[in-house]
Amino acid sequence: MTHNNSNNFNQENAYIQAQKRLKDLKGFYWHAFFYVLINLFLLVMIAINSGDNFWHIGTFSTPFFWGIGLAAHAMGVFGKNLIFSKNWENRKIQEYINKDKTRWE
Repeated sequence: MTHNNSNNFNQENAYIQAQKRLKDLKGFYWHAFFYVLINLFLLVMIAINSGDNFWHIGTFSTPFFWGIGLAAHAMGVFGKNLIFSKNWENRKIQEYINKDKTRWE
């Protein structure tokens, strides 16, 4: 009987974690959507109103600094899996095992 309760707890816990990850992912997608939408609007407005001075450093300051924030948000949502996925980790472990094995043979 305890095994069943433990299994239910793990399933509930996994479901709660999955819901949290989904909420985080949706939050990132909305953030990215508004980043593109607002920055396009700003760049078009600057292009219309700036004349020959469009290529000024200030023109791209909002997309640049907001982009840093968006990248930080992506790292928070996707974490180390953005660069170092579980598949990559498993391949590296296997590579090290094979190297050690050939070294001792």
